[in-house]
Amino acid sequence: MEIKGKRAAVLGGAGLVGRAACRLLIEEGISELMITSLADSEIQEFIDQLKTEYPETKVQFQGFSGNLFVRSEFKEFSRPELFNHTERRRLFIKDILDPLSQEILTASSLYRMLTAFRPDVLIDCINTATAVAYQDIFSVASGVFQEILHSPDGEAAGDSVEQLLGSLYIPQLIRHVQILQSGLKDSGSSLYIKVGTSGTGGMGLNIPYTHSEDKPSRMLLAKSAMAGAHSLLLFLMARTPGSAIIKEVKPTAAIAWKKIGFGPVKVRGRQVVLEDCLPGHGFPVEGVHQPKITNDSRILTKTRNGKPVLLEAPYIDTGENGMFSLGEFEALTDEGQMEFITPEEIAQTIIWEIKGRNTGSDIVNALDNATMGPTYRAGYLRKRALDTLRKLEKEHGVDSVAFEILGPPKLSKLLYEFYLLEKNFGSFQAIAKTSPAELSEKVTRWLTGNGEVRSRILSIGIPVLMPNGKELLRGSVVKIPSGTHPFTFSAESAELWARDGWVDLRVSNMARWKTRVNLILDEISGLNREDTSSRITRNRDYWFHDQDQTKIHLGKVAAWIFIHEEKGERMKA
Repeated sequence: MEIKGKRAAVLGGAGLVGRAACRLLIEEGISELMITSLADSEIQEFIDQLKTEYPETKVQFQGFSGNLFVRSEFKEFSRPELFNHTERRRLFIKDILDPLSQEILTASSLYRMLTAFRPDVLIDCINTATAVAYQDIFSVASGVFQEILHSPDGEAAGDSVEQLLGSLYIPQLIRHVQILQSGLKDSGSSLYIKVGTSGTGGMGLNIPYTHSEDKPSRMLLAKSAMAGAHSLLLFLMARTPGSAIIKEVKPTAAIAWKKIGFGPVKVRGRQVVLEDCLPGHGFPVEGVHQPKITNDSRILTKTRNGKPVLLEAPYIDTGENGMFSLGEFEALTDEGQMEFITPEEIAQTIIWEIKGRNTGSDIVNALDNATMGPTYRAGYLRKRALDTLRKLEKEHGVDSVAFEILGPPKLSKLLYEFYLLEKNFGSFQAIAKTSPAELSEKVTRWLTGNGEVRSRILSIGIPVLMPNGKELLRGSVVKIPSGTHPFTFSAESAELWARDGWVDLRVSNMARWKTRVNLILDEISGLNREDTSSRITRNRDYWFHDQDQTKIHLGKVAAWIFIHEEKGERMKA
């Protein structure tokens, strides 16, 4: 892609790698640049710095501050502000656990930013794995478990359970990717490139740096797990027709540095105050100790001129990873440890990938080339499997239509609906010549008198909606609506469920099938009989398995619907 004149957004643009990427985008001639960060002050400070560094630039700068993982109304809240408020917390939980709706989508701060700015290129420098994993579900879950153990009725308080639900990693990551996918599509973005992480700076399970007494810590491994899950979800996005081009670069070393200096040391943004505990006034090595203590006379705060004394020392600022001392940085980056990579090198790789160079560092492309796809041998053996199954159908006099194990229920619904049509009309042509009312009447009469087939449909959890739309035949279990909770019918819900998982005998659905059949016949008639090249996949022989070209493959009809109506076609081998 030519970068000059394009619009680009950099998520986490005020961070270490984000800053380096922004500079290179300006040098490449970007026309508009959106920079996002948690704090508006960071964005404005960096934009002012860029204007000083590039006084001749004509780039139009914009900023977007706040948390991109929550709805817009919550984006300026800290996590305690969000979770210590009942209504906010419950809405957040619904946002990550409920099925994705238009309301959830349009309320998202990420979606609003994307659809408002409409970037050609989106560079994501947010450490998503850290943002999710460092919510520390282990500590939250342990607290809930302790409540259960120590409560008289063996239950935990509702607030604690809600805190746990709001800390679930996978739902948050899935919802983020769903919103990202929709945002990229609806904003017309052409390319998305993620700066990912391995979670361990490229080291293995023997990593000596940890966040607790565990080695490696559970939270660090959770970060790696989220990083891996995120990469595979991006891999799937890249295999989605109509999606933006998806790439990911994944540095596997410490990233450094932003600044070297002398001054107050900050840990997670807070300055460290010097404290002391005098010999002879210490704590006994017995009993229960709290990890954090306030207002204990044995712990002294150092002061100078009535003010707390801060910890000051030479430091190297590595951006999101914090400040390191000389000793820490020397150990961390030594040969055989994490070592390090500079943000400028990562940013240069990003720019090269955007411009189409083969850097060899795109994880999505690497997965494409490393995974095992469909094989010639499997394709060769497929015909044998299908022929054997059809032979067994004839031998036993039992049609093998659907079991509702593969799912979704819509597949079983489609297979059985067309099975009923084929049983009663025999060919595409006969279906096309018959009115929807006649299709409905004949299929209903046949199914009413065929208890064996009806039982097979109902027993796998697929209900049958009768032509009047008011009577539902069902077994003890229904697969849609899914779940174990009671469900209430409404005109809207019944229409949705009939579409997605009920054998629908109504005239309106038969009209839908008639339209589908006509489209398939048009597709067949439009084929050039003289073209015997490899260009055409679905020729006349594809659809039929008899010399008269009337007997129809049920599965191929369902696959055609999934490709054309559901847009569910595989785009890579």
